[in-house]
Amino acid sequence: MISLGARVNHPSFGEGIVIADEGSTWEVFFRGGDQSISKSFEGLEVLAYGFESESEPGIDMDIVEDALRNVLEEYNALPEPIHLGDRWEGGTLIMKPGKENTQSKEVPIVTFFHKIVMMRDRLRVMEQQINKSEALSESEKIQLQQYITRCYGSMTTFNVLFHDKEDYFRGESKG
Repeated sequence: MISLGARVNHPSFGEGIVIADEGSTWEVFFRGGDQSISKSFEGLEVLAYGFESESEPGIDMDIVEDALRNVLEEYNALPEPIHLGDRWEGGTLIMKPGKENTQSKEVPIVTFFHKIVMMRDRLRVMEQQINKSEALSESEKIQLQQYITRCYGSMTTFNVLFHDKEDYFRGESKG
């Protein structure tokens, strides 16, 4: 059951925390900003249960939200929202198989874009984990960093989807 404080996963927005009950919708805090999600939406997965507001009268969700934002900002886990290029808004990615009598797959470009951005965020977290690891030698860290850089390079094809060039993937420069 979804309630205030629940940790949820949305197929497009990723993980978030329910911060308000607005009657027919839940207000959910995601990394990219707050979103109103219809209570009838069946794609919202509960990752951790929250609390019932009547049973916890001393908890002010504004204070909880501010505290959460402060913690995320302190650990650089709250990046600026990444925007999809204007020309892709409302678009659809169509994957047409080469094998006859098989069905095509259509995905909203915004959903595909959010998956790509989540992949980049996870690569960045992996970089941070590698850098702070005490179990890895410096040469092992460098080797793993090089693999991640090559992963970024493999993702440059998707730069066309980004609104801002500073959000582009960058791999090894051919200098």
